[in-house]
Amino acid sequence: MALQIKIFEFNAFQENMYILYDETNECVIIDPGCSNKNEEKILTDFIEEKGLHPTMLINTHCHIDHVLGNQFVAKKYDLSLFAHELEKQTLLMQPLVAQMYGLPYDPSPQISGFLKEGEEISFGNSQLKILFVPGHAPGHICLLSEVNNICIVGDTLFAGSIGRTDLPGGDYDTLISRIKSELFSLDKDTVIYPGHGGSSTIGRELRTNPFFK
Repeated sequence: MALQIKIFEFNAFQENMYILYDETNECVIIDPGCSNKNEEKILTDFIEEKGLHPTMLINTHCHIDHVLGNQFVAKKYDLSLFAHELEKQTLLMQPLVAQMYGLPYDPSPQISGFLKEGEEISFGNSQLKILFVPGHAPGHICLLSEVNNICIVGDTLFAGSIGRTDLPGGDYDTLISRIKSELFSLDKDTVIYPGHGGSSTIGRELRTNPFFK
């Protein structure tokens, strides 16, 4: 069975949270943005109905809309948090960011597993390769399934756009350069799943994304 993807659109920022799972029912939870009891129930109901066994909690990056549910997921499923080491400082800033936005926030656990460029993580019968694509956030990673031709790209590349670079640690030139080297070098049929909005393909973004004309 091919890798399965479940997308949840959560919180006021309309952030895409992902669950990836395969025929073993092991799964990884990526960027849990669940921000209230109702969204938490939607998430847990899906996991229970599918009989899934969460094995990893992963952040592509640690901006507030992607980490609102970290504490809930970590406690509920007894998971440690995995992300790039350069996101440690970003994560530490999020209680203040939540306060600025007036958001209720149960502070995330700290990163205890560091994901490095080029390494692979495994769950069930599946593997995900870590791509390092900073520019939107200093330690932003993307998660590539080469076998399934899919990539969870967080807030790097969107359908018809790119991630903003005006937040702390952002850099426009770095983001453009890393998208070109890390993402646009992928197979043109690779489906990208971003942190907001709908999916696209590498080929479509190469042809039509206005930031690369």
